[in-house]
Amino acid sequence: MSRKPRKAQVGMVGLGVMGRNFLLNMAEHGFSAAGYDKEPAKLSLLHSEAMGLPVQWAGDVKSFLELLEPPRAVILLVPAGPVVDSVIRDLLPQLEIGDLLVDAGNSHFTDTDIRGKTLQAKGVHYMGMGISGGEAGARYGPSLMPGGPQAAYQRIQTILETCAAQVEGEPCVTYLGPGSAGHYVKMVHNGIEYGMMQLIAETYDLLRRGLGLGDGEIGDIFERWSQSDLNSYLVEITADIIRKTDEITGKPLVEVVQDSARQLGTGMWASQDAMELHVPTPTIDTAVAMRNLSALQDIRFAMGGKYGGRIQPNIGKSSDILEHAGRALYAGFILTYAQGFSLMGAASHTYAYQLDLAAVARIWRGGCIIRSSLLEHIRSSFERQPNLLYLLLDEALGEAVDVRLPSLRHIVQVGAEVGLPLPAFMALLASFDSLRSTHLPANLIQAQRDYFGAHTYERVDRRGIFHTEWSKDIGA
Repeated sequence: MSRKPRKAQVGMVGLGVMGRNFLLNMAEHGFSAAGYDKEPAKLSLLHSEAMGLPVQWAGDVKSFLELLEPPRAVILLVPAGPVVDSVIRDLLPQLEIGDLLVDAGNSHFTDTDIRGKTLQAKGVHYMGMGISGGEAGARYGPSLMPGGPQAAYQRIQTILETCAAQVEGEPCVTYLGPGSAGHYVKMVHNGIEYGMMQLIAETYDLLRRGLGLGDGEIGDIFERWSQSDLNSYLVEITADIIRKTDEITGKPLVEVVQDSARQLGTGMWASQDAMELHVPTPTIDTAVAMRNLSALQDIRFAMGGKYGGRIQPNIGKSSDILEHAGRALYAGFILTYAQGFSLMGAASHTYAYQLDLAAVARIWRGGCIIRSSLLEHIRSSFERQPNLLYLLLDEALGEAVDVRLPSLRHIVQVGAEVGLPLPAFMALLASFDSLRSTHLPANLIQAQRDYFGAHTYERVDRRGIFHTEWSKDIGA
């Protein structure tokens, strides 16, 4: 007489690349899991890849939920937005009090808050969990960023800690805070990712169009950098990408990839909320804008035809530029992380997340797209100074940027002189110079606002709110 398979410890809704691989990750670590997807092809693929593992699957909601041991824990890995709400509507009639849903997609944090409150009223726990690492990370160890009810996290803590990436014996996951804390941290992660990718792309352009180096040479440069203080996942994969040959043309593949990269949401959301919270994030803002600008190909070609699309010659000695470029990129990474951590600090206060920024840096050291050796330094900074006002005020990180400022200024100057666009580097330099300035011309802006709109202003020599009749002709 055949025995029924034991009920699964965790369920996965959505068996696309990320969902299927994370389910297999859990099963390979010995956790029994069940998968659900409406598409038979995805169920078939799971069946073929899960041979010998404690995995079950179903093609309808009722059968799927019957596979899970109560109270049930279900992870959703489906596209953010209306699809999440559709899945919740499908599941809700079959859910029971005490069941747990974990949205591991890139949902906007405000949606997570709304869904959490709605489901809490029905007795169902809801968590938002960021997951980073792509296909390989999902299968072999991602960085996980869970937020929501702490008691709910504790129910799946062992599974998440076991399946997450491991760095020096520490899992790249921790409980981040209540409500939408997890999805907020993932949103900022993606904003930092936007900024770092833009800086790397500008550096590539500087070496290729500025210095005229071949893709093989540039790939070797990025590989050397990946083994230096610039050690990071994004620099490492850039070396591989640049040296990849296109099987169709025989050219470097990157040269036949369309130079149009639209933004998909999370970077824009980070930039938008930073503006809401009055936190300057110029690298993220510029990266989002440049993705949008890159898509304006009709305008770009028309402008290139009218004003010339080529850069001017005489960019300088190759060895000098390479040295400055590497140093500027390292400073750029620190400054971009600083903007992201500053945003999380402000959000933690505004939204009552109670984020431990040292813990955030710790779980980003492995598995995730923005992992780099710098994150260990950032973790140490926040462990020494939990209330650190701004990352650049840490002595070691501040010194690391300060000694590289001449290189940052040099490549910005070179780019401006020859017409090579380096907008993220330029924004970085301008924002750093602004932050270190004890006086900014905003006093004139305040006076202008009071002149034309009677918006009032504050004074440096006395307390209070003031208004001046600047001209008798105003309003005439």
